[in-house]
Amino acid sequence: MWLYNEKEFTDNMVPEGAFGFIYGMSVTIDGKQFVYIGKKNFYSERNVPLGKKALEARDDKRMSKKRKVKKLNYQNYHSSQATLKQAKIDGIPIKRLILKICYCKAELSYQETRYLFKTDALEKDEYLNDNILGKFYRSKIKCETNKSEEDE
Repeated sequence: MWLYNEKEFTDNMVPEGAFGFIYGMSVTIDGKQFVYIGKKNFYSERNVPLGKKALEARDDKRMSKKRKVKKLNYQNYHSSQATLKQAKIDGIPIKRLILKICYCKAELSYQETRYLFKTDALEKDEYLNDNILGKFYRSKIKCETNKSEEDE
């Protein structure tokens, strides 16, 4: 179950033209709470092969033999983060919050990055995020932070 503004979020609540959302997932392990911030598209697109009748009905035989199908696909998502995956397998409850709804791909990436920097996700141990944009890594940031503290 996803929560948005303290209420359960359902399929009919997806705004017209919405692309995806920024989420926060929290889990309590051994009395300590951990948080993960990420992004998720509302819809997935797949190429599905055409059936025999549809193939025969094509005017031009050079036309594609597949069609795109758009499907609402976010309800059962539990992140790709290892700790959250293991928590789901172990039956530990995971709280899933929608933080912000975005209307294009660029906004989705920007808002995720914004939330990660705003919360200092790489510097705080309660966050499970290991990198931002595949460019800024927790291990490198902590290394750089320790060096600058020694220099002072």
